[in-house]
Amino acid sequence: MIAPSVPSFAPPVRRYGALLGRYLAPQRGQALALAAFLLTGIGLQLAVPQVLRRFIDTATGVASGALPTSAADGLAGLAGVFLALALGTQVLSGAATVLGAAVGWTATNLLRRDLLDHCLRLDMTFHAARTSGEMIERIDGDVTALSDFFAQFAVRVLGGLLLLLGILVLLWREDPWLGAALTAFTALEVVVMVRLRNVAVPATAREREAAAQVFGFVEERLTGIDDVRANGAGAHALHRFVGVMRRFFADTRRAWMARSVVWLTTYGLFVVGVLVTIGSGIQLVLVGAITLGTAYMVFQYLVLLQAPIEQITQQMQLLQRAGASLGRIDELLRERSKLAPLDPSRTATLPAGPLEVRFERLGFRYHDAEPDAPPNLRGIDLTVPAGRHLGLLGRTGSGKTTLTRLAFRFYDPGEGRVLLAGVDARDVPLAELRRRVGLVTQEVQLVQGSVRDNLTFFDASVPDDRLLAALEEVGLGDWLVGLPAGLDTPVRTGGGNLSAGEAQLLAMARVFLGDPGLVLLDEPSSRLDPATERRLEVALERLLHGRTAVIIAHRLDTVDRVDAVAVLDDGALIEHGPRAALAADPTTRYARLLRAARAADPAVVDRAALEELS
Repeated sequence: MIAPSVPSFAPPVRRYGALLGRYLAPQRGQALALAAFLLTGIGLQLAVPQVLRRFIDTATGVASGALPTSAADGLAGLAGVFLALALGTQVLSGAATVLGAAVGWTATNLLRRDLLDHCLRLDMTFHAARTSGEMIERIDGDVTALSDFFAQFAVRVLGGLLLLLGILVLLWREDPWLGAALTAFTALEVVVMVRLRNVAVPATAREREAAAQVFGFVEERLTGIDDVRANGAGAHALHRFVGVMRRFFADTRRAWMARSVVWLTTYGLFVVGVLVTIGSGIQLVLVGAITLGTAYMVFQYLVLLQAPIEQITQQMQLLQRAGASLGRIDELLRERSKLAPLDPSRTATLPAGPLEVRFERLGFRYHDAEPDAPPNLRGIDLTVPAGRHLGLLGRTGSGKTTLTRLAFRFYDPGEGRVLLAGVDARDVPLAELRRRVGLVTQEVQLVQGSVRDNLTFFDASVPDDRLLAALEEVGLGDWLVGLPAGLDTPVRTGGGNLSAGEAQLLAMARVFLGDPGLVLLDEPSSRLDPATERRLEVALERLLHGRTAVIIAHRLDTVDRVDAVAVLDDGALIEHGPRAALAADPTTRYARLLRAARAADPAVVDRAALEELS
């Protein structure tokens, strides 16, 4: 697993603004309603201490005889107003929470969609360097960390600042000294928060990266659970997992402690402010400078003042987490496909019917290969005429699969070019190329869905009669009739409720649907039993009829149907010619392979020759 480097996190405000604008713009109505709820709640919160002051001063005035007894009649009304304001504040807060969650999750789901779409457009170099678990953490985990940021950051920070401003204005109107003192206190807390705003960003970035490593590790081990169990590697896997989790725990604790610095600092300042306010209030009441109700009102405003400061502090912590996640998301969005971009001035289309494929002076090296390692392909000159079939032979690592992946444009060649019907593959829109070139691999990929979904990959425009015809072509007509729900029968992830042959034939039916002019086959029958293999052979004959084909062969009987054979070794083409001519010449590599594979007596089998097929 290759872990991407942790980027520098000090994103400018305009990046946050652009992100908010892009994903909140479709929900501007809900965002405005959210702002209205919060601002109305702020107004109600500001009114509560005023009501409490009047209630306390009235009650104490009546008790001391400073006010007539009839003034007590208004206390019940003040209590009712207080209860109404408190209830209204809670209702508005609840409504804002529900609406904020809806806004946040809608926005982050749109971001997930864009991230997934972006990743699907990247070439195989990117995906080969990252595990599925890591990508899940990138696309889901990092985006989830942004949900509160999307939902509440701008509105709550704005609301908190307005609440602060409202409290300070009321205190200045009440007493300039009180207003000045609490203004200085607020300014001190804001300065401290600004200074501490980026303290936890690097630590949080490492925490998110550690989480991605955990997801990647778990995904890898669960994917290979059969091999882990069969080879008794459970204890080793668990030991490795403990090491990964230990690093995750350390990074998480470090990030949590860093994020706590902001909260602990502001809370400590708040405690100091409370002590000073209570002490000053007691002294002013004792000397008769203010009433008891006014002293309580000031205390309530101080408590209320802490709420927006804490809220802004929490949002700053969310901003730190969002900054770390946003940096990783930006890093992902900055990834660009290694495939050459399409030049509009050279855009070409592929003709109908079988496609000639020609490899000209082809050279290729994987991007993650060692600098001193030899190229994976070098100087390949090979042509497969339209409608002809070529068999590729060679030992493991000789470059057979790499050659077909270049024809399918999973990668672009470093040297030379791939021509389809005389057109450079890089000049053909990728969607059209993938439509005209079919690929059948050993590893069949089936998704959780219906038989129809696995044939069309959720393309609802494909009519059922085409699906039925494709299944008939590959010999699955009777199989489909026996299914309880026909095309709507569920298929488990990975084809868990299908046999290996059924899964392979289903994958082959996909190729029939596309009606490609070139078919690339990577020995699809290598893992099948003889009876199922015969069914697959019949399907292959139908699939290859009237189409160009390149067949990677691990067994010689697979190439009995081809017109020509090419043998690769260490990335170079060492033999190429008509199959019958190569088989008739006893000096060719292909003839030696045939003799070794078909020797009646195992004792005289040329083991070195057989090794070249493995």
